[in-house]
Amino acid sequence: QVQLVESGGGSVQAGGSLRLSCTTSVRIFIFNAMGWYRQAPGKQRELVATIARDGATDYADSVKGRFTISRDNAKNTVYLQMNNLKPEDAAVYYCNGKSPSLTAYWGQGTQVTVSS
Repeated sequence: QVQLVESGGGSVQAGGSLRLSCTTSVRIFIFNAMGWYRQAPGKQRELVATIARDGATDYADSVKGRFTISRDNAKNTVYLQMNNLKPEDAAVYYCNGKSPSLTAYWGQGTQVTVSS
């Protein structure tokens, strides 16, 4: 059974940093791509960042230059380093993995709160 478990959320003041982690129950290398999404109250879930199997990364315009996605294949873990957090970054952050069959797997989410 494939499971993705996020950790690292919390509350910070604007300008602060957090690092989210997502650990998979299977070898992370089986996924074509891993990503982080977020959903704020009353809003649709949106893509934040992705990292492909070859290490290529992509970011939403709103987080470019502030967030960094990375992966540690040996630890089956994907990270999202978030710097210079803004109140509009507050949301539940979800880890996502896409298998070669395009099946999407999701974690349970981790809350990020940013106070101004």
